[in-house]
Amino acid sequence: MNIPVIDLSQDEKITAALIGQACSEHGFFCITHHGVSLPLQQRLEELSQRFFALDEATKMQIAMSKGGKAWRGFFPVGGELTSGKPDLKEGLYFGSELSPSDSRPLHGANLFPEIPHYRETVLEYMYAMTKLSHRVMRLVSLSLGLAPDYFQQHYTSDPTLLFRVFHYPPSTEENVKTHPWGVGTHTDYGLLTILKQDDCGGLEVHAKSGWIAVPPLADTFVCNIGDMLDYLTQGRYRSTPHRVRNTSGRERYSYPFFFDPGFSAPILPLPNLNGLPDRMAERWDKTDLYVFEGNYRDYLLKKVSKVFPELTAFLQKSAQ
Repeated sequence: MNIPVIDLSQDEKITAALIGQACSEHGFFCITHHGVSLPLQQRLEELSQRFFALDEATKMQIAMSKGGKAWRGFFPVGGELTSGKPDLKEGLYFGSELSPSDSRPLHGANLFPEIPHYRETVLEYMYAMTKLSHRVMRLVSLSLGLAPDYFQQHYTSDPTLLFRVFHYPPSTEENVKTHPWGVGTHTDYGLLTILKQDDCGGLEVHAKSGWIAVPPLADTFVCNIGDMLDYLTQGRYRSTPHRVRNTSGRERYSYPFFFDPGFSAPILPLPNLNGLPDRMAERWDKTDLYVFEGNYRDYLLKKVSKVFPELTAFLQKSAQ
């Protein structure tokens, strides 16, 4: 089985139907003719590789702990957990560029490396990916028989944006003893993820037949739905477990962009969901995804605190 590759330049109704089928059967699909400038992508790659080539002391000058409640910046190898285990990757976290005085957790100003043009490149890329995400979610809306702007009207008029740049050292016999996976088995917790990956490969998706590789394709993005869209569709569209291990023998880089509901958006199942699948089907992590009640802020903070446990302690301290 292969992950579907969908051409966004096709007729909108055809594209929406293909995306709906991919979301219900795989939770993953690839997109071509997405409209994001190739020179912009190449500039992002070059500047990101330049940052990760720096010594760790220099990179730690913009450590996430210095980002305060905005929780932006750099983390070293092992600094991020998946399912409670440290990952074999280091990374940069960015979000919407807001005022440092923004009082909301996970909101505020970014921490950018002192590399010429990196700030401008990241913000330009995030703008392009936000535009693309609205376009994909329009197609998701149509695939569900909803108004084209349903998600934008109810959830993403002011979306929560997370952009990450990851560097994966090659897996070796030694480092896999302490960090067995670049990213361990997980599902994304948000609405939509659009991933730019390099040519190293390493991404695997769990299908009915077992684990399958998602091979890199030139100028093609990998999209997957997260637990939030699974919840909103009450299981019609399923978030799918995936993982990463860099066995290429080279340095691997990836650029996931997360497009999620607004921070204060109330989370309720979508209307008119007829013919729902069996929602009691056992999830890979044994959790019941469908019991959540509240807004996206409550949901997001709970999820992020599991990836970075120290965030919870920081937010509790800052609230005192």
